[in-house]
Amino acid sequence: MSENRFRHFAGIDWSGAIGERQKGIRVALCSDSNTGPVLVRPDHIWSRQEVLDWLMNELPTDTLVGLDLGTALPFFDRSAYFPGWPQTPSDARALWALVEQICADDPHLCATSFVDHLDAARHFRRHGGRSGDLFPSGRGRWRLAEHAQAALGLNPVSNLNLVGAAQVGKSSLTGMRMLHRLSGHLPIWPFDPDPGHGSLVLEIYTTLAAREAGVGRGRSKLRDVAALNDALASLGSAAVPGAGPIDDHSSDALLTAAWLRVAASRTELWHPPALTSQVARIEGWTFGAR
Repeated sequence: MSENRFRHFAGIDWSGAIGERQKGIRVALCSDSNTGPVLVRPDHIWSRQEVLDWLMNELPTDTLVGLDLGTALPFFDRSAYFPGWPQTPSDARALWALVEQICADDPHLCATSFVDHLDAARHFRRHGGRSGDLFPSGRGRWRLAEHAQAALGLNPVSNLNLVGAAQVGKSSLTGMRMLHRLSGHLPIWPFDPDPGHGSLVLEIYTTLAAREAGVGRGRSKLRDVAALNDALASLGSAAVPGAGPIDDHSSDALLTAAWLRVAASRTELWHPPALTSQVARIEGWTFGAR
């Protein structure tokens, strides 16, 4: 990957919560120089639809976009996303389409109908003792990308888990509705190859960015500006202005944007050994896992 391939880098902290607007959604952007990242619409409470509209209509040219969500579900451990369900999709784009079809009447890109679907629900860990009978004990099912994250010393969570502060299942399902709409408008790596020009969307894991920015184990969330600026400095980035507390959604987005600026030129991150063409089409990948 050429160092000059992208001119801008965006980090998006996503949310799968119910409702139109989510304080957990933050969008950060930086240029290809070492200037500090900035929040896009810093005082705005985003909706998922507004993020989609921004990506479709306002994204700066040649932007590498990192989405903090899972772009697919585990498949290769059971040779299916939803073993035993005749409607189980064959690849990620068919999965996105199925989530969209079942959730077509859910407002605000929510995915409640999918989580409540009698066949799909059997595979999810849910609140209130409603976990499906096909969600295995322990950590649940992982994609190959999650296994690669664990090999780096990270603590990934199954995309089929909908419980707990660290869960990414709801974000992943709502994100799939957005990806379904983005498909054909913006290339989504690794489901699409990098065309070598223009913007590109991919999956990121904010903890991975934090680790590579020097944030110690057990402390992946940065909640004050001084700590954020220390991490940015380790990535060769100028500081963000201000002092005092900062919410971790903002710091995650800001740090990820700066990390993508550094990581994008690392050829090995685009070619992890486990990322075959079949894996790219079916399970996708987390950029930076290797």
